[in-house]
Amino acid sequence: MPFVASTRSLGRAGLFTLQVLRASKPTRDFMHELVREIYKIGARSLPIIAVGGAFVGLSVTLLGYRALETYGASNQVSAMLGLGMYRELGPVLTALLFIGRAGSSIAAELGLMRATDQITALGLMGIDPVGRAVAPRFWAAVLSVPLLTGFFCSFAISASYFESVHVIGLDAGTFWQVLKDSVDFTKDFLMAFVKAAVFGATAALVAAYAGYHAEPTIEGTSIATTRAVVNASLLVLMFNFVMSALLFQ
Repeated sequence: MPFVASTRSLGRAGLFTLQVLRASKPTRDFMHELVREIYKIGARSLPIIAVGGAFVGLSVTLLGYRALETYGASNQVSAMLGLGMYRELGPVLTALLFIGRAGSSIAAELGLMRATDQITALGLMGIDPVGRAVAPRFWAAVLSVPLLTGFFCSFAISASYFESVHVIGLDAGTFWQVLKDSVDFTKDFLMAFVKAAVFGATAALVAAYAGYHAEPTIEGTSIATTRAVVNASLLVLMFNFVMSALLFQ
């Protein structure tokens, strides 16, 4: 039955999460793998984050200016952009880009490790495969996604400033002052990074679970990668709605 299968899968995912947390021990090898994974899934994601943030900032600025100009409030475009970026668009779009760029990679790598019996070999050598292959990737995502969110929002606001001041012709001082007055440091800025950390953990756990439990075939790895991207994206959107409803009442 679908309900029974879904419940069983949810239970296995919960146990897998506990395994990852229990296996997260700050040993020398763990820290080495953590730094390597941060570079691989975090630093290498910067180009797509930068380009995506810049074009989202340009698009939102153009749309917001046209809408606000109708009511004579075009100088409030930076307020709309800042609130939209830090409350919703920044964490969500960064997480979705991260899932497509790094989440799929995590699922594919673990799926190939399963298909080539590397995970089984680690267990036979007395090495915890979860602690060696999954935990560093999980914590790398938790640390990387908030930082990538900061870069995403920075590029979006910078692109918006360029378009607003140098293309549309708004006053630069007004742009920054309105942005400063509208964005609250705790409620908006810090909460964006809290949401990003939750999204990073969600993306890493879903991708790792799908890859770690993939069928030991190339086709199984392909299916696991697709499932990881779809499920992680849907969960991020769902968690974003829940967190926004609770945090921004």
